[in-house]
Amino acid sequence: MRRLSVVDVARCVDCLLCAQACARRFGEGGLARSAIAVRSAGGVERGFVVVVCRACEDPPCLHACPVGAIEKASVGVKVLLDRCIGCRACVAACAIGAVQWDEAGGKPVICVHCGLCAAFCPYGVLALEEVGGG
Repeated sequence: MRRLSVVDVARCVDCLLCAQACARRFGEGGLARSAIAVRSAGGVERGFVVVVCRACEDPPCLHACPVGAIEKASVGVKVLLDRCIGCRACVAACAIGAVQWDEAGGKPVICVHCGLCAAFCPYGVLALEEVGGG
């Protein structure tokens, strides 16, 4: 199994190709449905922060969902959109801010560790890394 990792954040130039590639999984342009976020770490001199799901062993987002709309996946979690009531408890529960929100759809967007973003990052910031099974 492979998990998405931020392997060299110092190389990030905030081009957002990773976020655009992620959002394109849904056949849409723009960044509204991207499961990856890139933020300033405090100005260009300080670089950027790349936020993606870390595939927690015991995901707080899963436990926070009052209707069971988040399930454990082989790596990370899976959102059952038909069950989601849009309460945002999963967003509040994620300590690193990796649960993004689709404003138009009123549902969470959480990384599925597909690696599409890593494939489109020209700077080697992201990679799929092997993780132990189980």
